[in-house]
Amino acid sequence: MGSEDTEPEVPVDAVGRRVFCGGERATVRYVGPVPPTSGLWLGVEWDNPERGKHDGSHSGVQYFTCSHPKGGSFVRPAKATFGVDLLTAVQQEYLINPEKVLSEDISVSCKKVNWKGVTERSFQDLPSVVLNSSEVNGPGAAGDIRKTLPNIRWLDLSGTLLSSWEDVAAITEQLDKLEGLQLHRNRLTLPSEPSVHTQAFCNLKLLALNQCRLTWPQILECAIMWPQVEELFLEENNITELQRPETVLQTLKSLSLVNNPLVEDSLLSLSALPRLENLNLSGTGISVIRFEDAAPGEQTVMFPALSILNLTNNNISEWFVVDELAKLSSLVKLSCKGNRLVSSDRNLKTARQMVIAKLAQLDILDNCSITSEERRGAELDYIKMFGEEWLKAGGPGQPNADFIKQHPRYQKLIDKYGAPEESELKKPQPSTLKNQLIKITFVFPSDPDRKPIEKKLPASMDVLKVKGLLYRTLKVPAADLQLSYKTPKKPEVEFEINNDQKTLQFFSVEDGDQLQIHGNASTHRLPWTSGQRHRNPPSRGRHRTRRWLPSSCETSMVSRMESVQKRRRATWSTAMPSGL
Repeated sequence: MGSEDTEPEVPVDAVGRRVFCGGERATVRYVGPVPPTSGLWLGVEWDNPERGKHDGSHSGVQYFTCSHPKGGSFVRPAKATFGVDLLTAVQQEYLINPEKVLSEDISVSCKKVNWKGVTERSFQDLPSVVLNSSEVNGPGAAGDIRKTLPNIRWLDLSGTLLSSWEDVAAITEQLDKLEGLQLHRNRLTLPSEPSVHTQAFCNLKLLALNQCRLTWPQILECAIMWPQVEELFLEENNITELQRPETVLQTLKSLSLVNNPLVEDSLLSLSALPRLENLNLSGTGISVIRFEDAAPGEQTVMFPALSILNLTNNNISEWFVVDELAKLSSLVKLSCKGNRLVSSDRNLKTARQMVIAKLAQLDILDNCSITSEERRGAELDYIKMFGEEWLKAGGPGQPNADFIKQHPRYQKLIDKYGAPEESELKKPQPSTLKNQLIKITFVFPSDPDRKPIEKKLPASMDVLKVKGLLYRTLKVPAADLQLSYKTPKKPEVEFEINNDQKTLQFFSVEDGDQLQIHGNASTHRLPWTSGQRHRNPPSRGRHRTRRWLPSSCETSMVSRMESVQKRRRATWSTAMPSGL
């Protein structure tokens, strides 16, 4: 700590004000001398505590306090900037390069705002103003903002030097058309009387307050100021336990609490938001959700409008949580990647099937649409997967209470598709390599002199690797090999294997099946019907044996591969002798 010969004027209300110093932002906590040095010092608490040196004390004297033991410093006033009013910041930012500013799209909390419709490039025509990381500290002269920026609908004041909600309200009350406000990374003191600022935010529909170190009680205290807010972003704050918003936020449709360390037992407090449609709880550490007002298979009265739910990157590991989500009457879109939901075979595709089968109304899972074909396949496989357990629990009569609790939708699936046949039941086996191997017999219809070859292969082996194995035996390039298979269950039918990227399990190749190897395609036409990719359904046409159907995310890749296959067949067909 040294001395300065000249000191700039410090605002009389400096304590509590925000400053910019050495590339970092801080809040002034003390103004005055720090003996034995001479001159004036500012005691500041840094937004980034790693920038600090102490807790506000010097030589055993406590001048101010910090929330972090190393979050404070003393700086000379000459090194700190207290900022400028909003219109000065607009002029500094927008007059430097107006062509560049007016050509850019503006991103405001996941919304895109562009300059379409701006006929004259003047401040009066601006539909949005972005002053992210600027030095705005307040409104300036009364009324100037209303006269200069009358058409502002979107305003970004993230990371500024605004220090209180009163300062924010003094700006927004002059913007009669304001609908979206972004205030990320600000440190705003709470208003003494929030209700007097309601008019300042009366038209606000979207409010973004990420990384503002806010708690949920503080949000509820301020919420009376936002009577019409519909979208609220509160990501990476200090929100833990949630209390019921009884008289505020009743218009809210979308709420994001990403990366807040939530107390999961308090989640149901949000059910007091009657219009809530979209809830993002990603990265909040939750592991359990329960709706105890509804029995298994029934629907809860909570969250009646909730249609979109994001639970990614949490600690959910129990399948009953998915059954609980089935109680939400309006849920159609769910994201749950990054949890610990695993199936008995530890296959991610099987886990996806189980989620789909358990949630009847779901249309989109992890941002992939659920096709009718995928849903049918998932539900049929779910029936077979737990069929043996169902039989042991009482089967067609009345399954016991434990089974109904674990599989509340199973009986509805039985009613929809019929009971599984014993031959279709999937019997759980230990997850060892030995139990994952299936015995396959390779036969060569186009070379009757070649003896069949028996091999034990993993059901998870993809077709390309099978062709590589055959290449070492037959010395025929993989591209010239065509595969099909026959099963003892339907010996009269030959099933095409037409995708090298899929596994044997995908095509329902099972233990004891025959793999038909057709060599050079130019001398052999396959006997199956074009486009048939898996076995026909068994008796009564209710249950397929194919293990898994691709989601819509894979459909385009599969379609491209099928197109390539069709072009190849067309080429092979024209190359065949006319007598074949």
